[in-house]
Amino acid sequence: MTNLIVYKDTELYVESLAASELARRYGTPLYVYSLNTITQKVQMLQNGLKGKVKVKILYALKANSNVEILRHISSLGLGADTVSAGEIFLALKSGFQPDSISLAGVGKTDKDIAFAIDRGIGVIIAESEQEIEVISKIASTLHKPANILIRINPDVNAHTHPHISTGLRENKFGIDIRIAIQSIKKALTSPNINFVGLHTHIGSQITDINPYAEAAESISEFIRKLKVDGIEVKQIDLGGGIGVNYHNAITHNLIPVDGVYEKSIDLPQFAAIINNNFCSFECEVVIEPGRFVVADSGILITKVLYRKKSLEKVFVVVDAGMNDMMRPALYGAYHQIVPISLRKAETEVVDIVGPVCESTDAFATNRTLAHLERGDLLAIMTTGAYGYSLSSNYNSRLRPAEILVEEDYSRIIRDRETFEDLI
Repeated sequence: MTNLIVYKDTELYVESLAASELARRYGTPLYVYSLNTITQKVQMLQNGLKGKVKVKILYALKANSNVEILRHISSLGLGADTVSAGEIFLALKSGFQPDSISLAGVGKTDKDIAFAIDRGIGVIIAESEQEIEVISKIASTLHKPANILIRINPDVNAHTHPHISTGLRENKFGIDIRIAIQSIKKALTSPNINFVGLHTHIGSQITDINPYAEAAESISEFIRKLKVDGIEVKQIDLGGGIGVNYHNAITHNLIPVDGVYEKSIDLPQFAAIINNNFCSFECEVVIEPGRFVVADSGILITKVLYRKKSLEKVFVVVDAGMNDMMRPALYGAYHQIVPISLRKAETEVVDIVGPVCESTDAFATNRTLAHLERGDLLAIMTTGAYGYSLSSNYNSRLRPAEILVEEDYSRIIRDRETFEDLI
């Protein structure tokens, strides 16, 4: 993969455009996405997962649901993984075909389910016996069949942050694999329900292949038990969660190295796990990456407002806040932060903080950076996923604009909010 967000001499560029010029033109805070980075990441998945078993890729809209980005991802041949009627609506508006869309989520409303069935989406992923009953009832009322997968909780530790682990028994997601067969039998006898197969999703930001191997082995063993009972599985959805490198996303001899290197999942190795576990079943295998597709494509440009020095700390206050990018405040997520324009300067240990009235409104704590002054521009790296999609109007702050860069052309794909948008 060619890195398209790089320094040219001492200036940060997004594809062929200088980040400083984008900030001057569009203002800050500002989300900037590289279209061709998204293309490269999709192609990495499509090429890396080739094997005996064909893998269907659904993009997880929760990562970034901007319609212009969705249209591009749809054009590259991916389907859509959604978790609400709103996401289904956006997927359909963006060109995804109904049969390429799935609806997941542990707490779907009746309206979510009815919307999905009425629009003829591919599958609904059921997470409990009661939900199977509700889907059956709504499908019967609409006189339309509902294709369902049943989400299995395999009790697999994804070795990720506890807040984004979803495959352990203590997590709220899915049906315990030890008792799931009774839920499947219920689905098989429910009116207007077409049982298609199984789903699992063990967590997010996974950088170790072993949890995937453990989950795949657990699911394949379960399928063999179902076959003994004469139950056919046509589709296996292994969920998403493929992680990215948040540390040292960009390098330069004028940028301090933090000493942490996250490894990435080896996609051909993942394909081998899929082949070894599911080749004999002659069924479709699905994965649902979100972060992997879009995270590396995005930066959040922010401007230094103030330096504030106490006896213990140096605070650098920027114009972006936790309402613009929630991940660090939500679960202490790390994002590399770099100057838009590099210069030789003494390094210092600082906290990069926002203007929101919360002590958790910090993008970095005790971070070593080159000396910063009022007006300097910074790029918060790897913000293409779970950046704008987690944003809010907390403190009645206006959400930033989003722009898309393709080579030497940029355009607004979501306007900066105005005060009228708060009403």
